[in-house]
Amino acid sequence: MKIPTTSAGEEINTCIRILKEGGILLYPTDTIWGIGCDATNATAVEKIYKLKNRNESKRMIILTDTPEKIQRYVKVMPEMAWDLVDFAESPLTIIYPEAQNLAANVIADDRSVAIRVVKDEFCRQLISQFGKPIVSTSANLSGADPPANYNAIDQRIIEGVDHAVDASFGQSGNFRPSQIIKLDVNGEFRIIRK
Repeated sequence: MKIPTTSAGEEINTCIRILKEGGILLYPTDTIWGIGCDATNATAVEKIYKLKNRNESKRMIILTDTPEKIQRYVKVMPEMAWDLVDFAESPLTIIYPEAQNLAANVIADDRSVAIRVVKDEFCRQLISQFGKPIVSTSANLSGADPPANYNAIDQRIIEGVDHAVDASFGQSGNFRPSQIIKLDVNGEFRIIRK
């Protein structure tokens, strides 16, 4: 594995500055490399849609660092969600009903929002220190396959973000997108992506 050119602390500080300025990042997550921004900043979210050339009807995932913080961003936290988050062995994104306190352009037409609690240490520390959730969408142009690793990321994505985290902070190997489950207010669920 390549040695980082900056410390994790320096890299996180740079990312936080970019997020606070309304910029967008290319960063590692617990699944694949993602493009992200402050999930409460609609202007920053719009930059990601433009960079990816993505249809705005396709909403993006929100990442947070602890299960408890999910309650800040959804009006209803079905009991089953706690068990799903606590016992998930692999990355799990849950689509919750009745989103709140987020940029309007990350909330679906039915008022739902997709949230994942990250396990990747770098990403978790970044979100914790930033103090807000961040957007996560795969680091690819719309219609292209998600990159399996940093080296597979399109140069247009790398050049289009305000800051790209040093590749050495990403996990080595090839990773897949998370599993997605949609919950309703009654706790009923259906699997969207295995």
